[in-house]
Amino acid sequence: MAHTITAVHAGSPAQRAGVLPGDRLTRLNGAFIIDFLDYQVLECEERVEVEVVREGRTLRFACVKDEYEPLGLEFTSPMMSGMRMCCNRCLFCFVDQLPAYARDSLRVKDDDWRTSLMMGSYVTLTNVPDAGLDRIIRRHASPLYISVHATDPDIRSRLLGTPRGGMLMRQLRKLSDGGIQFHCQAVLCPGLNDGDVLDRTIRELTGIEGALSLAVVPVGLTDHREGLAPLRKYTKEEARDVLEMCERWRERLLRERGTRFVFPSDEFYVEAEAEIPPDETYEGYQQIDDGVGMLRLFETEFREAWEELPPEERQPGGDTHIIYAVGVSAEAFMRDVIARYPLTGADVEVRAIGNGFFGPSVTVSGLVTGGDLLRDIEPASARGVVITSCMLRPEDQIFLDDRTLGEVRTKLRMPLVPYGRRGDECLSAIRALCGR
Repeated sequence: MAHTITAVHAGSPAQRAGVLPGDRLTRLNGAFIIDFLDYQVLECEERVEVEVVREGRTLRFACVKDEYEPLGLEFTSPMMSGMRMCCNRCLFCFVDQLPAYARDSLRVKDDDWRTSLMMGSYVTLTNVPDAGLDRIIRRHASPLYISVHATDPDIRSRLLGTPRGGMLMRQLRKLSDGGIQFHCQAVLCPGLNDGDVLDRTIRELTGIEGALSLAVVPVGLTDHREGLAPLRKYTKEEARDVLEMCERWRERLLRERGTRFVFPSDEFYVEAEAEIPPDETYEGYQQIDDGVGMLRLFETEFREAWEELPPEERQPGGDTHIIYAVGVSAEAFMRDVIARYPLTGADVEVRAIGNGFFGPSVTVSGLVTGGDLLRDIEPASARGVVITSCMLRPEDQIFLDDRTLGEVRTKLRMPLVPYGRRGDECLSAIRALCGR
């Protein structure tokens, strides 16, 4: 396999050795390069022999450099290979629930363990053969993020829609025995993989040394499920039952293993109308990208930044009207945060934005669209609007409904200010609209 080099950094070891853009990389130190994982491991040596094909000729260049210093090469794709796609037919697949008008890029179903290593995305391992597990171990690709859902092989196969789902425990044990660690996830569907099934899942995962944690997340359902499996959301009482089981395990595992291991997502606490746990119980927020502890960390960051302000900037009352737009599920919590940490001169209104793109059952802030903001916020009705940047695609500032940040800002006729997700960044955005 050859990989076309698109750029060679000026002054890099590869440039000094004579490698040129357009060369096609085949080997490093005699080893074939499958993808970026091989490349990153092999380029770490202090002496690297780079083999390329140039105009039909095989050339070799000796690069002498510091250990871990990059060679300085760029390729057509950051992964240096195609994406491994999903082979499952999950009962709760969110992609299958997209509205017909969603853009095509949202419909891509990837399930690539390499993106799990790079970006912390969850994978099922159903498309990873034993040789792939051996490569994960050989390349020390750790930690991974693995969608478990259930350790019972029959139930997991049903949830994923493939008999390969039943192979999981053997795969996890092999990875663990090979020194690989992993964070786990269980998307819970009422009556399918909660209750005794969840109890078994927690028990069996805690018996595997490589398992670091388990995020417990309620199934996400849109209003676009025609022809799909009949699933429903958790009731308040059912959500409380899940939290009670998790808490029993958390207390026991903290005593026995020094970690709570099981971490319910914020959505469960909101649905159960239960108090969000304190900061220290999240043990470093290792599962935050799965919605575990986002609200608590936000409050902690907001409070710490607020406490650093001079007293004259921390007084309640003001006439500078600012709208802080959030998803419905975050409304109550964010109102409490804003009320407890006032800013002099600011009248901050926490505005819950309903979801018209996916349907009202979707209540998280990150899935609010530009059209939702335009529907629920009156033009020129405040000094400005603060939103989380999670609503936007980072590379081009586009909402999920393809409206641009600039377009929505223009139609609202007032500043629309995205903050980076952190609580202190939200505080800074509010202060900036107040002229501070």
